[in-house]
Amino acid sequence: MSQHLKPDAALVLFSGGQDSATCLAWALARFERVETIGFSYGQRHGVEMQARTRVRTAMMDTFPDWAARLGEDVVVDISGYGALAESALTREAEFVMSAKGLPSTFVPGRNLVFLTIAGAHAYRRATPYLVTGVCQTDFSGYPDCRDETIKAQERAISLGLDEAVQIDTPLMHLTKAETWALAHTLGGDALVDIIVEESHTCYRGDREHRQSWGYGCGDCPACDLRASGWAEWRGRA
Repeated sequence: MSQHLKPDAALVLFSGGQDSATCLAWALARFERVETIGFSYGQRHGVEMQARTRVRTAMMDTFPDWAARLGEDVVVDISGYGALAESALTREAEFVMSAKGLPSTFVPGRNLVFLTIAGAHAYRRATPYLVTGVCQTDFSGYPDCRDETIKAQERAISLGLDEAVQIDTPLMHLTKAETWALAHTLGGDALVDIIVEESHTCYRGDREHRQSWGYGCGDCPACDLRASGWAEWRGRA
């Protein structure tokens, strides 16, 4: 690691959803300085961006030690990219599977774009660690969430910046039930409550219906996954 980089600093790719909220807690439990970055890429529902602020505020209010470590947040507008890489997350469309076996919620290359921009920001902030909530055990099978893809992206960013950048993926091999369990290990019932009440994952942007596991329509693929993981985790607890 070069003298340019601060050895105990991380930048979390933070959407305001369950996975990125868990990753933010994971980073705050490990690093002395943690910052967050989000992306406005033309997603259909503004509730995602609102959730980011709520989750950060709730974590700072609930966990003073984490509040002392949590630094600035930045949101990058890449809506032009979202218009090019249109999917069911950026326009009105049904949730269906394509001929390639990918859901219509797949935004081509989204995580590659996010990580590249985050890498550039981390370089300016002298931050050697990127933390992202991608997971290859997720139902979707998104190719830009796979471990092999992330390792290749880590090498590409490090070469392109001429700095050793590490991409941490704490959820890569976890089921959704195990992600709930990790959140509980990190912050107990208090953190689980924050994720239930303040984070947002529903593809339809539903903040009217409160389920046991949080807010959502209850029948989109994201809600199905979150609900089944919650039920499995609670069944073990």
